[in-house]
Amino acid sequence: MLKQDYMQVSQDQPIYFEAPLQLLLFVDGRPKSRQQVQQICAYLKKLEDGYSFELQIIDVGKQPYLAEHFKLVATPALVKIKPAPQQTLAGTNIIPQLQTWWPRWQAAVEDFLQLEDNLPDFVDSGDLKASQSIYSVAQSAEVMQLADEVFRLKQEKEKLKEQLQFKDRVISILAHDLRNPLTAAAIAVETLQSTYNPNLGIFHKLKPGLVEHLLKQARAQMRIIDKMIADLLQVGRSHDTELPIIPQKLELGKLCLEVLAEFSDRYNAKSQTIERDIPQDLPRVYADPERIRQVLSNLLDNAIKYTPVGGTISLSALHRTSQKVQFSIGDSGPGIPEENRDRIFENHFRLQRDQGTEGYGIGLSLCQRVIRAHYGQIWVDNSPYGGAWFHFILPVYPS
Repeated sequence: MLKQDYMQVSQDQPIYFEAPLQLLLFVDGRPKSRQQVQQICAYLKKLEDGYSFELQIIDVGKQPYLAEHFKLVATPALVKIKPAPQQTLAGTNIIPQLQTWWPRWQAAVEDFLQLEDNLPDFVDSGDLKASQSIYSVAQSAEVMQLADEVFRLKQEKEKLKEQLQFKDRVISILAHDLRNPLTAAAIAVETLQSTYNPNLGIFHKLKPGLVEHLLKQARAQMRIIDKMIADLLQVGRSHDTELPIIPQKLELGKLCLEVLAEFSDRYNAKSQTIERDIPQDLPRVYADPERIRQVLSNLLDNAIKYTPVGGTISLSALHRTSQKVQFSIGDSGPGIPEENRDRIFENHFRLQRDQGTEGYGIGLSLCQRVIRAHYGQIWVDNSPYGGAWFHFILPVYPS
């Protein structure tokens, strides 16, 4: 029976039809379509006077899965679901279409009823009815809804997994990088402590200029450590999957000299020679100073580690184009085999020769992530001294 009060298919309980002709009218909440829906319902009311059928009105806003199940592309739409085959009338001329198809639908119903009466006794006609009822449609829609929910949950799972992996990587990277400023600060403090005379209140064996230098170095390293701890806390709280980058105008040459000073005790202890070729007129780059400091620290740390006693480490900068600056750090160590020059930037990858040495294989991975986050490049080739020569490119600060 036609429901003039816009009875809708429940989202919780399936509707069972009994009439041989069953129709679904899909509507939406647009004011423009309301008049058209009223006209369709009025016309169907007239048809009901001469022929019994059942109609359910479905709001696509509340039952989107049913609309998806019937592959509707527009509303309002009138769908004949029984008897088979299913048929959809849509568009602005549903009533004229209905005028054409109504006699054919009546004939199809008569054929269906005759077929139903002639079914053998061992065939349950109820199964045939159920297979073509709104009950099976609701089941299909529920399955689609559950499939979408499973897909959404899988996406959330992958996102959470990616976030956890990112946090693990960053925590490992920062823990790795904390060693350098901690070592530099500890050396400065231990040197001051070992030369301090509490009775006289002076540092014997140390000139005032050196005492001032050591104090400045200790304070600078403490600021770096404080920034790294802040980064760890930020990563722990955030849902990011990339390193936070805050680019600004940066004097790359000046930053390089600061990092060199932090490592001076280490390369001096190995009597290594530092060769610098950094032009005075090198343009400023557009980069995050803390992140680039991490890159320089990791590359210089590796250069000192792998350069033998008395070896040479080179640092150079080149204004390649009006938009790019290239920085290079070379050493006179064993170098990187050509077949491994791409893989060394992978997380936790280590050369076979380095398996017994200190390290975690994450420093170069960090360097690559930082440089790529600046839309730059990083690579390695042979050093003029026979070792490794790492290069990276950063964008010039726009003038």
